[in-house]
Amino acid sequence: MNIGIFTDSYFPQVSGVATSIKTLKDDLERKGHQVYIFTTTDPHVPDDAVEPNLFRFTSVPFVSFTDRRIAVRGLFHAYAVAKELNLDIVHTQTEFSMGYIGKFVAKQLKIPTIHTYHTMYEDYLHYVLNGHLLKPYHVKQFTRAFLYHVSGVVAPSERVYDTLRRYGVKTEIKIIPTGVDLTQFAQQKDPHLRDKLGLAHVPVLVSLSRVAYEKRIDKVISAMPKILEQVPQAVLLIVGDGPAREDLEAQVAELGLKEHVRFTGEIDHDDVGDYYRVGDVFVSASDSESQGLTYIEAMAADRKVVALTGDYTDQLLDDPALGTTFSTETEMVHQVVNYLKHPNAYDDAKPRQEKLAAISADRFGDRVLDFYQDILSHYSPNEADEAAPWTDEDSSKRTMKG
Repeated sequence: MNIGIFTDSYFPQVSGVATSIKTLKDDLERKGHQVYIFTTTDPHVPDDAVEPNLFRFTSVPFVSFTDRRIAVRGLFHAYAVAKELNLDIVHTQTEFSMGYIGKFVAKQLKIPTIHTYHTMYEDYLHYVLNGHLLKPYHVKQFTRAFLYHVSGVVAPSERVYDTLRRYGVKTEIKIIPTGVDLTQFAQQKDPHLRDKLGLAHVPVLVSLSRVAYEKRIDKVISAMPKILEQVPQAVLLIVGDGPAREDLEAQVAELGLKEHVRFTGEIDHDDVGDYYRVGDVFVSASDSESQGLTYIEAMAADRKVVALTGDYTDQLLDDPALGTTFSTETEMVHQVVNYLKHPNAYDDAKPRQEKLAAISADRFGDRVLDFYQDILSHYSPNEADEAAPWTDEDSSKRTMKG
């Protein structure tokens, strides 16, 4: 099968979306399919870089998310490329520029579009004029408009499924959690990384994500003084980079925690497994996850997870051998301290093995392929009756319809 994945976010950008797409791409290719990535240009990728089966389209930083990109041209070029590749199906992974380009391409080629709904936008409205411009109603209308005439939707979790049904989306929705490439976490690349970071003999909490406000890393930092009362040598290692870093560093200084909270900055994606292993426990207070991929990755790296309670996390972390959830700072502190003081108390391997088998990249790829085949078997080209989202291919600035 020839599969076209259209996304505004892809490596070297660091995000759960990029990781999910690469995991899917790699597994589908292992199964003998051809996967082509249509994405945006990136300032960290030279114009003459050789990237097999990857096509980049001119882009600019996206409004309030300046580390994300949005394509500003390439509609008909993408169609010409996709036609030459003889795509069988389009899989969009964004509701913005490349998503609309993907839908246009599918319509012209008379092939179905599958969409993965990754982002719970209601959790991000504060980024746009501090929440004064866009409201949940606008997210609902925008989502319904984008998913109009899409043949099928992948929801990474029940929370996403329930949200889309609440929005009134009638399209077929399949809950398929993003898988994890377990081979990436099976072996340490650098067994001395903890020593190199100067953390060889201290208990370590790890936070690994985009360092953004919605990740609520400030809540973990706020809890550190109480954790230190019981585990005086503990260190919180914040792995990643993003728009909230400067404010978090100021918070650390204000609380006098510079010796106990460290920032690594952005790391190479291939080193992620090693950074999970540096920690004794993975902790997150994020309340904006559609599916917490970092939780699954931490589990794959054999680390316990302490995360904010929610429908998804409560279901995922249903055994202390995997991790646990909290609803208050006091609970967070208690659970982190418990794991740090009793590192071998919950080492039953069976729950972890069962959970990881269900969320492996192999299982993920199989379920997506089954969904592709189901959609293709029922697809009618009349479903793709949708106008192009942009006009004038040569214009350097576009406006989306609707």
